[in-house]
Amino acid sequence: MPDENSVAVLGTGTMGAAMARNLSAAGLRVRAWNRTRARAEPLTGHGITVTDEAAEAVRGADTVLTSLHDGPAVLAAMRAAASGLAEGTLWIQASTVGPDGTAPLVEFADTQGLCFLDAPVLGTKAPAEAGQLTVLVSGGSGSSLVRERAAPVLDAIGAKTLWLGEQPGAASRLKLVVNNWVLTLINGTAETLALAEGLGVEAADFLGAVAGGPLDVPYLQAKARLILEGAYDASFLLSGARKDAELITGAARKAGVRLDATPAIAERLRRAEAQGHGADDAAASFFASYESSDYGRGDARGSA
Repeated sequence: MPDENSVAVLGTGTMGAAMARNLSAAGLRVRAWNRTRARAEPLTGHGITVTDEAAEAVRGADTVLTSLHDGPAVLAAMRAAASGLAEGTLWIQASTVGPDGTAPLVEFADTQGLCFLDAPVLGTKAPAEAGQLTVLVSGGSGSSLVRERAAPVLDAIGAKTLWLGEQPGAASRLKLVVNNWVLTLINGTAETLALAEGLGVEAADFLGAVAGGPLDVPYLQAKARLILEGAYDASFLLSGARKDAELITGAARKAGVRLDATPAIAERLRRAEAQGHGADDAAASFFASYESSDYGRGDARGSA
């Protein structure tokens, strides 16, 4: 018999670990699984049980929360957990997988008799740790009972929940639209600072020129600070940003929409990833402006 106060978290990267801690802090009983157990082990200090197997994590849980890199990783984890899943388990799928990635997950949920919520989140490391994410949700057949059942989990991980209809996929489509804007800001910041450097313009002069005006946004200031300080501890992994840019490009192509900037951003992120910046913050796309990267050799900037 599932325990209505029990949640299984599959995937304990930056976002999944933060959500697991907040779920435990909210008084829910949390079991966590990660493909590399060592990454999940610190969660034991927050009253969370870490398991060796995904099936062990989900067994007896009323709710399963997935937070993994992409659609195939989510599906692989849920298949591994299948023997522990009970019919009727609520599955809150918080990874960014896109609408095409959502379809096989819905199929799996239907086969297993799970109640599936398409629930990607808006926010990065700091909002996740503070429980201040915005959760986009679709699915659950619009049932008020499903909303009530999901509320303790959604309230623990986020400050706001947007319900977007009965059909899974609506939330994932909105997530791609939002992330297209996020990637535009990150890439625009990185390229603009590289251009300023190349033209001999002080970055502080550029930032001061736009500060407080209609061209200023908090994200510009935040990402510019990372670049100028050479501080690339990831709040939004560059490899994840590259994956999202590819998802957006594919979804747009399928919808008959021609995007020019986003495919170029995907290529820029691939170059930075090839330079060794995949585990850095996406602001490290700055290095793609240069032929090579001095990353790791004491120089926070690329070298022309």
